[in-house]
Amino acid sequence: MLSNVLYINLTDKTFNVRERKDLFERYIGGSGVAIKLLVEELPAGTDPLAPANPIVLAVGPLTGIFPFASKTVAMFKSPLTGNLGESHAGGRSAVAIRMAGYGAIVIKGASERPVYISILNNRVFFRDAGALWGVRSSFTVGRIIRERETNPGARTIMRIGGAGEKLVRFASVTTETYRHFGRLGLGAVFGSKRLKAIVVSGMNKIVLRDARAYRELYDSIYNLSVKSELMKKYHDLGTAANVKNLNYLRALPTKNLTASCFEFAENISGEKLAQEHLGRRVACAHCPTACIHLGALRERYQSEPYFYKTTMVSYDHELIYALGTMLGISDATALLKLIEEVDIYGLDAISTGVCLAWATEMLERGLLAEKETLLALRWGDVEKYIEAVRNIVNQPNEFYAALGRGVAQASSIYGGTDFALAFGGNEMAGYHTGPLFYGTLLTGARHSHLDSAGYSFDEKNAGRIVEPEAGAQMLFEEEAWRNVLTSLVVCLFARGIYSESITSEALRVAGYSFSTEELREKGREILKLKHELKAREGFNWQNLKIPKRVLETETPAGKVDADYMQKLVEAYFKMVRK
Repeated sequence: MLSNVLYINLTDKTFNVRERKDLFERYIGGSGVAIKLLVEELPAGTDPLAPANPIVLAVGPLTGIFPFASKTVAMFKSPLTGNLGESHAGGRSAVAIRMAGYGAIVIKGASERPVYISILNNRVFFRDAGALWGVRSSFTVGRIIRERETNPGARTIMRIGGAGEKLVRFASVTTETYRHFGRLGLGAVFGSKRLKAIVVSGMNKIVLRDARAYRELYDSIYNLSVKSELMKKYHDLGTAANVKNLNYLRALPTKNLTASCFEFAENISGEKLAQEHLGRRVACAHCPTACIHLGALRERYQSEPYFYKTTMVSYDHELIYALGTMLGISDATALLKLIEEVDIYGLDAISTGVCLAWATEMLERGLLAEKETLLALRWGDVEKYIEAVRNIVNQPNEFYAALGRGVAQASSIYGGTDFALAFGGNEMAGYHTGPLFYGTLLTGARHSHLDSAGYSFDEKNAGRIVEPEAGAQMLFEEEAWRNVLTSLVVCLFARGIYSESITSEALRVAGYSFSTEELREKGREILKLKHELKAREGFNWQNLKIPKRVLETETPAGKVDADYMQKLVEAYFKMVRK
């Protein structure tokens, strides 16, 4: 049942199930249920790496029923920001959790020895992971567990690599090889609990009362997906389609945002990668679009001149930005090699790229010496960046230990805060479109570009600056509605398909009754609950800062004005407090 919550205690290796209709009736599922469970289970002021920091995984009422409802929401206290941590991953995780009979899973405590959890319907097993601890590659961990856990049904394997074990604050959790809980350091929370992986296998069924209405609505959503233009971009090129467009607009952050366009962007664009490197497309469960684009990385074995290894590497806009344009890398093969290295260790690509870009500029300016970086980091030198990625994980000195805590922390020690591109402690995503994008990073509950997608408002306004109060209203209402979608849990790429009317009808068919206005109000309630938790954990919006670099580099709408941003942020948080 969706209303079942599985509670697992790693300290004493126990578990129990509670029916929580109260949660799912009020907060829908996904983000809504997860934030409420986090409020319940997280003691105020808890260290993010302490056993008391819970991991909450939640799915929604459309999971396993309609296309695109295939995301799992993870909620926790972030070791990167010291505040709210929320990350979403696709793959099969959501379907597996629901087919196992749960709407949410709460993991508390910490194990003395490395373990992985195996969940098979109503049974939970605590497996010894001593032999897996120390395996640096999340890919290898997945293969080993896959061979051992042969349970039938829908199955997911969520696991960490070396970065999570070493408590790198932006370590990710990999699921189904090409999907990740990437942002805000869930992998480090796994590592702090000595939790190498979670396997979930489910064999339950979902029974709907009105099969005819379900079939008709399913077909309507499916046809919108494959026969309209709404998802074509994601299928054809994926989000990598953004690279050329943003570069043309001069809105593509380059070399730590010292520039907003990259002269070699064409070489690593979505079009170029599709023409010369695309190996195949894959999809999350219950998704007809297949937006996951895999580049074929072909490398020659050094000892055998006519033997080659081909590796499939997932790429998208954010990876091309963070590990490409931000580092001045102009060769597609080199870019794929760097992406693969980041994936092997289980690092968030955005945070990794921003940290390395800052370090490169620090070295270039003479504010750091090679005795700290251990490498002569230079724009475009992929081999040096691969070594630096390994150093972030292995932490051979104090500098890399600091860099593994994020660019905000590293710059507070070594300087360069004016060009350390983080907001609320979270490294920025790949847009320099104008003030509403930066409004999203400042005001969003996760300080993530997907919270309210201000970059899309900037692009639609085509350089026209809206009044700060109007901009704040746009961001608040967009973020509130996105909290509805992430409570269902619907992939945000499909937000154009899941209009208010289709969302309400999909919920009705699934057995829920919410009007459009009720849904919008629930979105606002969930968003405010997130901000209440953030305030409880020490967040104060008045302490938010914009890196000076953002104000110096021209956007398509001109330079970002600090006074304008201050007014926008004030107006936004007035709405939060209403």
